[in-house]
Amino acid sequence: MPHLQSRSLRVYTDSLEYLDQTRLPQAETWVRCASPEDWQVAVKSLAIRGAPLIGLSAAFVLAQYAAQHPGQENEWQWVSDRLRATRPTAVNLMYCLDVMEACFAQGPAALSERAAALFEEDRELCLQMAERGADLLNDGERVLTHCNTGALATAGVGTAIGALAVAKKRGVALHVYVNETRPLLQGGRLTAWEMADLDIPYQLIADSMAASLMAAGKVDKVMVGADRICANGDFANKVGTYMLAVVANYHKVPFYVVAPYTTVDKACATGDDIPIEQRDAAEIRGATGAFGDVVWAPENAPVWNPSFDVTPAALVTGWVLDTGVFDQAAIVRGEHCR
Repeated sequence: MPHLQSRSLRVYTDSLEYLDQTRLPQAETWVRCASPEDWQVAVKSLAIRGAPLIGLSAAFVLAQYAAQHPGQENEWQWVSDRLRATRPTAVNLMYCLDVMEACFAQGPAALSERAAALFEEDRELCLQMAERGADLLNDGERVLTHCNTGALATAGVGTAIGALAVAKKRGVALHVYVNETRPLLQGGRLTAWEMADLDIPYQLIADSMAASLMAAGKVDKVMVGADRICANGDFANKVGTYMLAVVANYHKVPFYVVAPYTTVDKACATGDDIPIEQRDAAEIRGATGAFGDVVWAPENAPVWNPSFDVTPAALVTGWVLDTGVFDQAAIVRGEHCR
């Protein structure tokens, strides 16, 4: 039996199991992760995904490696550096590894305890920000979301979807529009699956339909997650988020970003400083791997495929963190960084 478990992660003494998110919604397949190399493959393929979950799972991988290689702190550091380089955009990974590295001198047992504490902390952070986000939702509202920000991506109820889940428990009636979201259609495959699991009414749309939906007056709020929030409030999220923010701003639809304090990078001044990962061109040319093998573009078509884009703070109505809800004036004062 695992000694810790979330919707998509099971933690054992010497290994992890993760719910392979590339196989959802057709199959719930749990896969063993017994080494840093296993973890890197899973993260790069998006079998393990979600900024908080990536950081938490890396902490356990590092703790388990240290337990298997006691007294080899130089090796622990080498492994930590390799894990850190796997996903440069999502700052939660850096946060968790920084915390773990600070415990190196205390030995493997302390690392294991610290990883478990990070897991429990994320559960609580999810609940706190979800409660704050739910306070912003009113009965009968129609909410547009992007990518996947639920229990699959965290140790707890999620970030933006966590707010929807808490509102549902309070009896608030919502209708959710789910952007299908590239890469790998994480909204269509994962968020739609979570909406059904939560019994929240939803409709799946292509990303390019969001503007028409807002123009028709059918969206009351937009709620998204984040992979990194800068000191000035700019934030990185799954590619397509910036486009949503621009359209929401034009149509005067409130736009909220929901994330834990662990996603705030005080050292990152603006969105210009966020590294943006590029993904395999094959994802744009067609569907491969777990999704079959269908190519709809010329085999050698040039491709630009960033995983994330950056939304300027000026387009955000509010930042919903576990520590509070911050408007633009509060962001200018740096209150989200305290």
